[in-house]
Amino acid sequence: MVARELACKNRLLALLPDEVFARWWPELEDVDLPLGAVLRESGARISHAVFPLTAIVCLFYLLEDGGSNEIAVIGHEGLVGMPLFMGGGSTLSRAVVQSAGRGLRVRADFLMTEFERQPAVMQLLLRFTQALMTQMSQTAVCNRHHAVVQQLCRWLLLSLDRLPGNELVMTQELIANMLGVRREGVTEAAGRLSREGLIEYRRGRITVFDRPALERRACECYGVVRREYDRLLSRTLPLRR
Repeated sequence: MVARELACKNRLLALLPDEVFARWWPELEDVDLPLGAVLRESGARISHAVFPLTAIVCLFYLLEDGGSNEIAVIGHEGLVGMPLFMGGGSTLSRAVVQSAGRGLRVRADFLMTEFERQPAVMQLLLRFTQALMTQMSQTAVCNRHHAVVQQLCRWLLLSLDRLPGNELVMTQELIANMLGVRREGVTEAAGRLSREGLIEYRRGRITVFDRPALERRACECYGVVRREYDRLLSRTLPLRR
């Protein structure tokens, strides 16, 4: 069983009414989420939903030619398992841990029972779904219309929102796979941000020195997503700045 204090590190779980959390408490399982762990394969039936606490999970599509493209990142503000309460039970996207940490896992059948019996749970999960769909839509727009350096800024900012510090552990190859661009493009973009004094990239670690400048360097896509999450999930802990 999981203590309420631990569960409240996740924004959605923090919003659950006390009487609802009392039912959830025995069902929540504390799990380790190591870097690169696959939480869900494309097309597989979903057996559990995962509420990240300190980890970040990336949703992305795999193409027939082996290419990939990130469609969303999920951290302590949400859950991995949206197709459950959308009625599909599975999805074509793959869920992979982008930044190692911990999470809470709950059985799919339990979550669906709560979704159907408790209006507060239904409203909360649907609000998160709307926020996530905004992120997915804006990511598609960003990838089509904005430069790689702007995409990298957006990705860094979204990741930082879901981490306690200003450092990310991620290779340029993995970032390129997430963004669906060539590694050389990421190398050039990261080098430009480094020369401008915004970040430092060294041996798979990215340290952000000037977040306000990074926000100014990013396109409008980050701000659109950030404001929508704040609007829809405003009654819980705000995303960090």
